Amino acid sequence: MPRQAESEAPILLVDDEEQALQSYELTLRYNGHPDTVRCQDPRQAAEFIKTCDISLAVLDLCMPHLGGEELLALIRATRPDAPVIVVTGENEVETAVRCMRAGSTDYLVKPVDPARFMHAVASALALRRGYMRLAQAGTTENAAVPGAFVHIVHASEQMSAVCRYIAAIAASHEPVLITGETGVGKEMAAKAIHHVSRGEAPFVAVNAAGLDDAVFADSLFGHRRGAFTGAESRREGLIGKAAGGSLFLDEIGDLSHASQLKLLRLLEEREYYPVGADESRKTDARVIVATNRPLEELLDPARFRSDLFYRLRTHHIHLPSLRERPADVAPLSEHYFAQATAKFGKPFTTVPRDVARLLAAYDFPGNVRELRAMIFDAVARAGSGPLGAEVFHAWIDTAGAVDASRAHGRRGGAGRDGGPRAGLPTLRQAEEELIDQALARAQGNQSEAARILGISRQALNKRLLTRKRGSAA
Repeated sequence: MPRQAESEAPILLVDDEEQALQSYELTLRYNGHPDTVRCQDPRQAAEFIKTCDISLAVLDLCMPHLGGEELLALIRATRPDAPVIVVTGENEVETAVRCMRAGSTDYLVKPVDPARFMHAVASALALRRGYMRLAQAGTTENAAVPGAFVHIVHASEQMSAVCRYIAAIAASHEPVLITGETGVGKEMAAKAIHHVSRGEAPFVAVNAAGLDDAVFADSLFGHRRGAFTGAESRREGLIGKAAGGSLFLDEIGDLSHASQLKLLRLLEEREYYPVGADESRKTDARVIVATNRPLEELLDPARFRSDLFYRLRTHHIHLPSLRERPADVAPLSEHYFAQATAKFGKPFTTVPRDVARLLAAYDFPGNVRELRAMIFDAVARAGSGPLGAEVFHAWIDTAGAVDASRAHGRRGGAGRDGGPRAGLPTLRQAEEELIDQALARAQGNQSEAARILGISRQALNKRLLTRKRGSAA
């Protein structure tokens, strides 16, 4: 195993196949990265990172003695500033999702195209340089641009890590993909990205949900006069208005395939054609996209173009739900109470203890958006006296009833006459429930879920495919 260079941290290559290691090393050398460390035994790699710095790790998943996912977790814990690229022969959506959620920078499937490999390496090293700049400056998350994260109120390490990541990619012009449940604050994160990278330049936001291909093209690219009936004047388009700044596309998972192709061309060529125009126009706007769709759906070629997905996720931010970061409930509550009391002219400005305890125990299915709405509603309805917990109890009870009603509907519900079917699901509904629970327990791993259910992997795949076709019909 080569020795670590003194001047610059090497790239760690881990694969039990010697031929794969040689291929990666030759590709890196040819592209100006000669300093590499090769490990055919993942146990050697685990020992190496304990004492030596690395600038990047490229690792296989299926290896003897120590699995790639275990090594990924070890690298993230030991060298958190070192990006990790996962390379594997398994082209499985569940595996890719697990690796991304565990902190991998990219996920490549063998055989790896050299150009795709080097694009992943360049993006990862750029991210590493961003982290190093922050570390050398002795910064906190706000040091890159003072005030950039003032609106991301938090106390959790998860959100601090998000802010550090945003600061690290500030110098990049590549697109950013933001994922997370509805209400977690994806647009707030997009504005922070814009603030640290584009400053006072325009920030243009558009919700892509419900836009057909024609409306999407006209909204994004604009049109020339006379391009179609009713086009009596020229329209600049949102990408033109975002010149020098950022274009934020929310609900990107709802775009049609035709619109996805147009967006891919925009990202690849950095140019676009207004509707009805013969000449292209250049753009320097940074593209930021967001979706509440699970990563599994974005990795499904039937729903979303894989080439566009991997182009968009050059930089990827996943915002955890509020129930996953309970440390943020208290500071967010205080923040929204201060806003609400100022807006409604109420005398109280802090969260009463009984209310704070109630909020801390609630799981917030609507995330940060629900917390804000709950507090504003309570403050608006309160009188001049102390704020009680009754309004919050009523909100939570109502939300619980709605959730129970939805669950009841999903299971077929009771018959209106209270007859023998009351509360009893059909065989198909029971099967779907069992499959969902097995997949949840197996964390999306279909092989493990099939083992839990006592059926073959092929049988599980057949049932999932039948269900997907049924829902699409």
